[in-house]
Amino acid sequence: MKGYIVNIDQETRSNEDYRRVLYTAKHSQLVVMNIESGDEIGEEVHELDQFIRFEEGEGTAVLGGEAYKIQADDALVIPAGLKHNVINSGDAPLKLYSVYSPPEHKDATIHARKSDEVEEHFDGVTTETL
Repeated sequence: MKGYIVNIDQETRSNEDYRRVLYTAKHSQLVVMNIESGDEIGEEVHELDQFIRFEEGEGTAVLGGEAYKIQADDALVIPAGLKHNVINSGDAPLKLYSVYSPPEHKDATIHARKSDEVEEHFDGVTTETL
């Protein structure tokens, strides 16, 4: 099959890994995340655009130094160059999916826990050869 089809709600909610890259195309990438209670992504700035949709949990999104409460069904669009962070301030895991454009991580990256995270930036290798 060329392309990728998934029930993103089910895939996001069932994900137990901190980060799991599901699919990498030449110009975008689909990633699911599970941020444990009290944990956070960590302040960062990308040279790309990012879309995040929250499926479960609640927390705080910090965009350009301003904090916003977020919860299930909320979405963020983070333009390139904007300093941001996502913090799980709830009692349950914060489950989300993200679309990076262009890709940010190496294809098939899996970090089971936040402590497993290492910088593995996109190296040009996509999920499939088109």
